[in-house]
Amino acid sequence: MLYKLLFELHEFYSPFNVFRYITFRTALAVLTAAAITYLLVPPLARWMRQRGLVQQIRHNGPANHRDKAGTPTMGGLVMVVAIFVSMLFWGDLRNPYVLVLLGALAGFSAIGFLDDYLKVVRHNPQGLRACVKFTLQVAVGAAVAVVLYLNPYDPYTDVLSVPFFKKWLFHLSWFYLPFAVVVMAGASNAVNLTDGIDGLAIGLVAIAALANGVMIYIAGHKGLAGYLHVLYLPRIGELTVFCGALLGASLGFLWYNAYPADVFMGDVGSLGLGGALGALAVASKQEIILAVVGGIFVAETLSVVLQVLSFKLTGRRLFRMAPIHHHFELKGWAEPKVIVRFWIVGIMLALLSLATFKVR
Repeated sequence: MLYKLLFELHEFYSPFNVFRYITFRTALAVLTAAAITYLLVPPLARWMRQRGLVQQIRHNGPANHRDKAGTPTMGGLVMVVAIFVSMLFWGDLRNPYVLVLLGALAGFSAIGFLDDYLKVVRHNPQGLRACVKFTLQVAVGAAVAVVLYLNPYDPYTDVLSVPFFKKWLFHLSWFYLPFAVVVMAGASNAVNLTDGIDGLAIGLVAIAALANGVMIYIAGHKGLAGYLHVLYLPRIGELTVFCGALLGASLGFLWYNAYPADVFMGDVGSLGLGGALGALAVASKQEIILAVVGGIFVAETLSVVLQVLSFKLTGRRLFRMAPIHHHFELKGWAEPKVIVRFWIVGIMLALLSLATFKVR
């Protein structure tokens, strides 16, 4: 915790007092994670390309994606490292919420790494079997849910808060545990499904990280939480720094993942970052708002579910291809147009999620 050492210097030079403020350390976390990601992605991409550790494009995907074969993948490893290093510098590692979120990120990223390893290194196109992957996600989600449920600093461990209504609080008791697992596993898979075209998923993760950072800062600030009728959660404000690190890593990676992508993040990135977003929602009691701020992720997931159900029940497809971003590609939208328009919708949904605070 570098900031602790720097803060101690305020006794000799008063400007070092700024390191006690979450907002200042969040800004530093953004810059640190962005710089680390920006600097480390190119050498990782070169190393993977030299060893043939590159993306394999599925044959049943859009035809215009076949030229993406050979692009280095597993760039998400750099983002995970960047977030951990940034938190080591600017986060309070004694804070239980920080430890839980780092654990969630590590756990879901490990699942993605194993899946990528089997696909890229072992040349197993299937990777982890779906049932094995889902079981591991449930296991990690359950561990995180239990720790949060037993958190002595959280007076609302089993509470579900409904947006727009300040008094709509539901105590789910022990049922909160499976609910939390579904939120985290669902978020992890939703980001993974969205990561199908250059820059789409990581741009939306950056938007979600920014919105979550604002909401968590409010929830951890007694005055703001009281004014906006938000559940006040002592000590959770430190997760604002984590959101800053997540935002910085996403922006640093987007530099290389923007169309046309020089590197893909792989499942190690998409599953890890998605699981972290789910864990943030559970920790901050904003599970329902996650479905708003991550509305594109929800739409991508629903498009796959509806496509499968429709084909099995009627033999017909609802979309030209699922997830839904491929549907728009096959309708003739250029890939950059799909990406930017989905980002625009993501920004609008993020603003809507923040508006729910004032409406209360």
